[in-house]
Amino acid sequence: MDTTDHSHMASLFEQLGLSASNEDIERFVSTHRLDAGVAIEKAPFWKPNQASFLKESINEDSDWAELVDQLAVLLRA
Repeated sequence: MDTTDHSHMASLFEQLGLSASNEDIERFVSTHRLDAGVAIEKAPFWKPNQASFLKESINEDSDWAELVDQLAVLLRA
């Protein structure tokens, strides 16, 4: 049973195996960009397992989907 908190961006970053401090999240967002029209899982900076997780989260409308969508918006800003 997954008891991970799916309501905070830090939790998503931890799930992706990335540093999850506020500073690390801000640094990631400021150094990575997602072009308009590109699905978040297609971004070239993801490892295959990260891209797969992101794709599954969206396709299955999982508990993570909202945070994945929020991350996509941040990466396009």
